[in-house]
Amino acid sequence: MAKSDIHPTWYPEAKVFCDGKEIMTVGSTKPELHVDVWSGNHPFYTGTQKIIDTEGRVERFLRKYGMADTSATTTDDAADKA
Repeated sequence: MAKSDIHPTWYPEAKVFCDGKEIMTVGSTKPELHVDVWSGNHPFYTGTQKIIDTEGRVERFLRKYGMADTSATTTDDAADKA
């Protein structure tokens, strides 16, 4: 048997919310859980996964290791040199 007064309160029907909508109920030590991502809207599970190249990181990597095609320069490259 669990010792009294040392364990948090267990909520067997805790509600999980995502974007203001109730998604499911789970057991938790909190009565409500607010999440940003769950399997119903995560790109990996929904098949809408996109690879986002922020700030030209891929091009910078390719230039650093000499794998980039140097014949075609973009306006970003010109802005980086300036």
